[in-house]
Amino acid sequence: MRQTKPLDDVEDIDTARLRKVGGTLGSNPGGVHEDADGRRFYVKTLESAAHARNEFLAAKLYQLAGAPTLSYFRCRDPAEVATEFVALEKKTIAELNADEIQQARRWFGVHAWTANWDAAGFLGDNQGVADGVVMTLDVGGALAFRAQGDPKGKAFGSSVGELDTLRSDEDNPHAIKLFAEMSPAEIAESIAVVTRIPDTAIRRVVAETGGSAALAEKLIARKADMAKRLA
Repeated sequence: MRQTKPLDDVEDIDTARLRKVGGTLGSNPGGVHEDADGRRFYVKTLESAAHARNEFLAAKLYQLAGAPTLSYFRCRDPAEVATEFVALEKKTIAELNADEIQQARRWFGVHAWTANWDAAGFLGDNQGVADGVVMTLDVGGALAFRAQGDPKGKAFGSSVGELDTLRSDEDNPHAIKLFAEMSPAEIAESIAVVTRIPDTAIRRVVAETGGSAALAEKLIARKADMAKRLA
């Protein structure tokens, strides 16, 4: 990592005050930016401020569940979202070894709970390894929006069909590769990661990140739907 100062004092990212040092890495416009202290961030521009808020909230839910992600930061431009730019040891699912695949599968329930249809990535490039930890590199396809900004509408409801579709949808081949062969015990443990989260914590995180009370209740309902799989 190219950083000379800690990231815990970072304020809202203002790209007008940063130097662009790298180009787009995903499906949305973006680039690598460096501040005066040598700290680097990947900043991407989304379809709307609502999509940016959605992704920031999804990242906070991942963190609440304990699922590794990049560090997220707010931006001055409401339609932008920033993450810490890190040097990855591995950048695709195809590079993961058996132990790393097991790491990634632990968070299957979190992907399903947040309806992250893009958990694996279009090219298998949404799971990577930094400092030996497998992490989700982008959560822009979680919750109410698809990765490129289209609203999911009724497809993001109170039932968690993703527990099945992330393991079987032929249009999502890298998710199948990662999750299809999970054992019933592995699936149950990944679900338990979510069901152990207190309702009060979900409501708090959603409120703190500008989400609606209705969204919090939907997430709680989705958690309850997942719990039925453990009965």
